[in-house]
Amino acid sequence: MTATTTSGDNGPVNPETAVSELRTALGLWYVGQVGADALVRAACTLLVAGFDGLSLCMLAAVSVRDADAEVPEYLEAALHEVGLDFHPRDTPAAREAGLRAMAAQTLAQVLTPRRLTSWAHCAFGHTTLDLAERLAELDDLYDMADYDERPTGDLDAEVMAEARRLTS
Repeated sequence: MTATTTSGDNGPVNPETAVSELRTALGLWYVGQVGADALVRAACTLLVAGFDGLSLCMLAAVSVRDADAEVPEYLEAALHEVGLDFHPRDTPAAREAGLRAMAAQTLAQVLTPRRLTSWAHCAFGHTTLDLAERLAELDDLYDMADYDERPTGDLDAEVMAEARRLTS
């Protein structure tokens, strides 16, 4: 999966957009949906947007080839330099950040509502992460609709509403 980005090569990068891109990449990284190279690219975008800090510069300077090994060394301090919280991977807070990032990807139409529920159900089941429970339930409803060959438009709308709730 590739995190959506709204910065481009045509003009200045909005600082809020750059922070949002790092937040999304971080959440996706927490749940294994992108590699550490996405965090390096997001750090580069932050520098272009005008952010500064030694750890952020070090993070942006990591070779994407070596990102998986080197990013953890600079990540926590770089996040603090731009006002974001760091959570160790495989903690409830990291999983929640990942769930929110996946929900944001659904709202950005990178993921379908069905794909979000399937991923959440597979990743968290019904009891691992309370925040994901409704998505797991909706995945069960998709499965029943598939079996009965019923339309899923109402389920899609409910998933989008849940994604909006998760990202608000």
